[in-house]
Amino acid sequence: MKKVVVGLSGGVDSSVTAYLLQQQGYEVIGLFMKNWHDDTVTISDECPWLDDSNDAMMVAEKLGIPFQTVDLSEEYKERIVDYMFREYELGRTPNPDVLCNREIKFDVFMKIALSLGADYVATGHYCRKGILEKDGETIYQLLAGKDDNKDQSYFLCQLTQEQLSKTLFPIGELLKPEVRKIAAEQDLITADKKDSQGLCFIGKVRLPEFLQQKLKAKEGVIVEIDSQREQYQDLPIQFNSKAEELELLSKKFQYELADGKVVGKHQGAHYFTKGQRKGLAVGGTPEPLFVIDTDVNENIIYTGQGKEHPGLFRKALFVANDEVHWVREDLAIAPDSELKVKARIRYRQELQEATLHQTENGLYVLFENAQSAITEGQFVAWYLEDELVGSGVIS
Repeated sequence: MKKVVVGLSGGVDSSVTAYLLQQQGYEVIGLFMKNWHDDTVTISDECPWLDDSNDAMMVAEKLGIPFQTVDLSEEYKERIVDYMFREYELGRTPNPDVLCNREIKFDVFMKIALSLGADYVATGHYCRKGILEKDGETIYQLLAGKDDNKDQSYFLCQLTQEQLSKTLFPIGELLKPEVRKIAAEQDLITADKKDSQGLCFIGKVRLPEFLQQKLKAKEGVIVEIDSQREQYQDLPIQFNSKAEELELLSKKFQYELADGKVVGKHQGAHYFTKGQRKGLAVGGTPEPLFVIDTDVNENIIYTGQGKEHPGLFRKALFVANDEVHWVREDLAIAPDSELKVKARIRYRQELQEATLHQTENGLYVLFENAQSAITEGQFVAWYLEDELVGSGVIS
């Protein structure tokens, strides 16, 4: 009998995951990860970890499976929280959920599960795993979940073949309402529980306060850039080479104080991210202001009016070689070659037509249509049909 450890988070998805595996004849063990101690920054009545671990325990009891809690807060602080602070300080915007899967659930947690003698680890992610044989080798595929509204393959975009080989995603074939229905039929306490928001397993965190613990506030100015600026007009239509085109199209606009007018003040450029609209507190413009860039060195936020402001859009992005990750290593492209894919630069974004161009120093993703708010530090993931084949950190 194969043994599988389920990461029980106290939510409905992982509860049903455990139930389905039990039905499929696995020996199931429930494990709850505690990833956070500091309650001062969580919004306490929004799903604190204690409620979640109690719910997880009650689900395990109901299913009659062994249950224990593992405390991973030390690893979480080192690998996720400290990393986030470093990224924000550099003016980048990290994605904690992708990292939490790569560093915690499918690494630290997986090692604990395997040390308990488990054959597999299972999570309540809405995605599917495919298996194919190629040249006598077994290859694992990361496929989108059946529920288009809930597909979470993006969050798993950094997984490796090794990790996929030991993972099961039982609810990937189901739609969310079906998952809730199973939970209700089995009388699981989590059947009607709201989906958790916020940082992976921490509960809702007040991000500005969380950041302020480490990153000191310092007052700076908010500058508005006119959408008619000539730097938006002068991209050449003809390029001398593909390399030149890719470099120019992926390059971000550079601004300085003199390029626009000062319209307000802020408490720290590192608290803001591209495309952000809330929190600027500048009124009196015909259209709302959006952040088009932040300069953490000079502590200036550059903004533009309206979500169609040209400063928000770019047609290409760049990923440094050491940040390129192929889930399907067998499909990785060699320098000077290209691959037509569909790509997204954030969770829940509709897939966009794009072409990958591998060069000596990194990978360019060239989109058919210009993309709004391409953000350094976030992940771009690319797909062939419904299979996520690779990803990278936007430079």
